[in-house]
Amino acid sequence: MKQYLFPIFIFLLFLSATAAHAQGPGTGGPRPGATNAPIDGGASLLLAAGAAYGLKKLRSRRAR
Repeated sequence: MKQYLFPIFIFLLFLSATAAHAQGPGTGGPRPGATNAPIDGGASLLLAAGAAYGLKKLRSRRAR
């Protein structure tokens, strides 16, 4: 069984490679005015978590 496993794997690898296609042509670049990256709730949650962690550290230093 072990002697047949490698050739089967290679065959499946080549079979799947024929189904892979390259990326199609693009739209020519970004539209004017749409190049800004949005800052969503994830960045504000990260900022709030950092502030809470900082306050916790400050309070633990004062408690010593």
